[in-house]
Amino acid sequence: MKKLVALMALLPLTTGAVLAQATYPGGNPPPKPELTEVWSPVPPKVEPGRMLGQPPSDAIILFNGRDLSGWESVNGGAAQWAVENGEMVDQPKAGHIQTRQAFGDVQLHIEWMIPVLPPERKGQDRGNSGVYLQGLYEVQVLDTYDNPTYVNGEAGAIYKQSAPLVNALKPAPNWQAYDIVYYAPRFYKDGTLAEPARITVLLNGVLVQSNFAIKGPTDYRMLPVYKAHGDGPIMLQAHNNAVRYRNIWVRKL
Repeated sequence: MKKLVALMALLPLTTGAVLAQATYPGGNPPPKPELTEVWSPVPPKVEPGRMLGQPPSDAIILFNGRDLSGWESVNGGAAQWAVENGEMVDQPKAGHIQTRQAFGDVQLHIEWMIPVLPPERKGQDRGNSGVYLQGLYEVQVLDTYDNPTYVNGEAGAIYKQSAPLVNALKPAPNWQAYDIVYYAPRFYKDGTLAEPARITVLLNGVLVQSNFAIKGPTDYRMLPVYKAHGDGPIMLQAHNNAVRYRNIWVRKL
C-alpha cells in the first residue's frame, strides 16, 4: 500500500516531464524569454482625442466646421452643400460631394444626423444618404431606427451586399457615428483582382460589419464587378434629404 501511495505522489511530476519532452523535442529547455521579445521598430506615439470620437493627433481633418474647402462636387466645381452651426447639410439638387484628397486604406470617423421626418416618409425615403469609400463602396445612411426596409439597405449595411449584424441606431434627431476601418482592393498588373476590399464598421460603438469582403462597387441595380483603380475620394451621397454631417476625419493606414 505504501508503495502505491508513493507511486501516485510521483505521477503528476512524471506527467509534467512527459509534457515538457513533448513540447520541446529531445527534452531541450524552453528558449530564453528575450529571444521572443521584439524591441524595434518602436510604434510612433499618437495622442488620442480628449473625448470619444475626437480626432487623434495624426488624423487628417476633412471638415473644419466652417467651409467646404476640402470638398468638391462630383460633377466638378465647388461643393454646393450648406454649412450651418459647424455642420454640413445636404441641399435639394446639390448633388454628391467628395473630398479633394484621394485615399486608399483608412480609418474613418464620421458623424451624421437625420432630422425628425413625417411618418409618410418611409423605407428608402427616410433620410437617405451614404458614405462612399474611394467613391465606390457605400456604407448606407438612413433612418431605420423604426423603419422597415430591405436589410441590406438599412443603416450600417454595405449597400445591397451585406446587412448589418445588428440595428444600433438611435432615434432621430440624435447624432449617429460611424467608425470605419477600410482596406482598399488590390489588383494585379493586368487589372484583375488580387484581393477584394475589406471593411469593418462600428455604428455608435457597436460592431455592425466585421471584416466584410466587399464584392465590388455598390449599386442600386447592377451586380458588383471590380475594375482596377487606385486611390479615390470619400464621397457623401446627396439624396434630396437634409442629412447633416460633422466631425469627419481619417487616418491613413
